[in-house]
Amino acid sequence: MDAVTYPNPTVIEFIQKYMVPVQVPYNFQPLATDFNIQWTPTLITLDSDGKEHHRTVGFLSPQELVPSQMLGMAKCHFDLERFDEAISIFEKLLAEYPKSDSTPEAIYLRGVSRYKRTHDAKPLKEAYIQLQRDYPASEWTKRASPYKLL
Repeated sequence: MDAVTYPNPTVIEFIQKYMVPVQVPYNFQPLATDFNIQWTPTLITLDSDGKEHHRTVGFLSPQELVPSQMLGMAKCHFDLERFDEAISIFEKLLAEYPKSDSTPEAIYLRGVSRYKRTHDAKPLKEAYIQLQRDYPASEWTKRASPYKLL
């Protein structure tokens, strides 16, 4: 990723604006053990307390790195029950990277965030309908399939 992804201007701008990047060798102790690093590159999105919320293992192209990291940021907010912030990032990801590999999970979690914020089940069914229409083979469509009954 050092040769292809990290030098990309969009990636540089995103990292400078939103991330506090820390790059360590895969065998650097105790971090390698503490974070169960088994392969490189491993990208882990942590919150301000050092709790993990998102992980990717292996190469990501510039077109996939930014939406993956956006998903990680949104998942931090989601896990901390800051649903408005999570929804905002999910929607930005969906608008700017509609064909990303991160998109189906973002659709699913946006629906769950909307439900958790309002306790209205309608966003869960809407998420399923969108996933079924646009990503019928996705694991996230399968996970959302019970929502078709709502």
